[in-house]
Amino acid sequence: MRQIRVGATATATATAAALLAAALTGCSSGGSAPAKADAKVGGGGRDGKAVTVTVTPRRAGEPVKVAASGGTLDSVTVTDGRGGRLTGTMSRHGRIWTSDRNAAPGTTYTVKAATRAEGGTAGSARSSFTTPAADLVNKVDWRPGDATTVGVAQPISLVFDRPVKDKAAVEKQLEVTTSNNTEGSWGWMKDRSGKDRVDWRPKEYWRPGTKVTLDARLNGTDSGEGGGWFVRDYKLGFTIGARQVVKVDLDSKRLTLERDGKAVRTFPVSGGTPGPDTGSWRGTEVLMAKEGTIRMNSETVGLGNAYDEMVDYSMRLTWSGTYAHAAPWNAAYFGKANRSHGCIGMSDADAAWLYERARVGDPFEVKGAETKGRVALNNGFGDWNVGWEEWRAKSALR
Repeated sequence: MRQIRVGATATATATAAALLAAALTGCSSGGSAPAKADAKVGGGGRDGKAVTVTVTPRRAGEPVKVAASGGTLDSVTVTDGRGGRLTGTMSRHGRIWTSDRNAAPGTTYTVKAATRAEGGTAGSARSSFTTPAADLVNKVDWRPGDATTVGVAQPISLVFDRPVKDKAAVEKQLEVTTSNNTEGSWGWMKDRSGKDRVDWRPKEYWRPGTKVTLDARLNGTDSGEGGGWFVRDYKLGFTIGARQVVKVDLDSKRLTLERDGKAVRTFPVSGGTPGPDTGSWRGTEVLMAKEGTIRMNSETVGLGNAYDEMVDYSMRLTWSGTYAHAAPWNAAYFGKANRSHGCIGMSDADAAWLYERARVGDPFEVKGAETKGRVALNNGFGDWNVGWEEWRAKSALR
């Protein structure tokens, strides 16, 4: 019986099993032996030739490819040490199987291949390899939270711990699905923190009741130079609540809460004192968080010692410190003049009413001649302050 050598030698980086050989014998029906280093098995295919199975690559960041020579692959299974499985696609001729996603760093994979020689004899092969661990690891902070209900303007927002040089490679791994096929797009920017950030927003405000899922299959994706590898996947789901829009007119100094296109209530407010430092931003600001009673210190936003107050019913609108909140010290100006340091102030009773009804993700649409400019995309969730085509152009895949 002719003998063949089955190669599967370990490397200095602990990767192993570049070659697998199916164990095929002419004197058994489908007998097999594991593919190990220095293993020897008898050939059993047509003309005594065995099926040789080759596995490549042995590093992270590329799909696992299993190829057969001297026969075909009946099936291929690739699993990791935690029980996870790499799904894949078989070529039309049955000689090459390719995983649907990349191998991850620092992971041991076991490959099992069922083969069939050209003469029809069945066989199998098994081996494993370990990819080198990542030198640098990139992580993600995301909004909104999983299993939450948010307002109609809430984008999906991912902020990366390290730089993302290969934005296209990362964006390809981000899949958004919705219950009603909502049209939307990713857009890249620098977060106000200076980190790379990508947001997904719909073409228009979300439809109430929409169920949204983000499947970020990032494990095994390289961020590019200086960014490191992603070593885990991320998945979140959320639901869109009622259509609520808060409209703030700083010319008339009035705030109106609209639900489903109808005004629920209007009350007087006071916005920022006109000027480059104290004026309010105009445009669409998205309610980021309901923070309750907080201390507001002007020194934290570059306004010296202008104020230091405990403020109730605080609703954050921007990273730069814009809030809607109770401001009883400004009662004389509600509905009459804009005299705050940039926030939207209102009475205790009105702030309590709005705080109870507002939802994270609700848009605040602010307008007024005395505003200091349009809020930037990265100052909170300013994604809605550009048109649809301009937003789509921010995708790395356009």
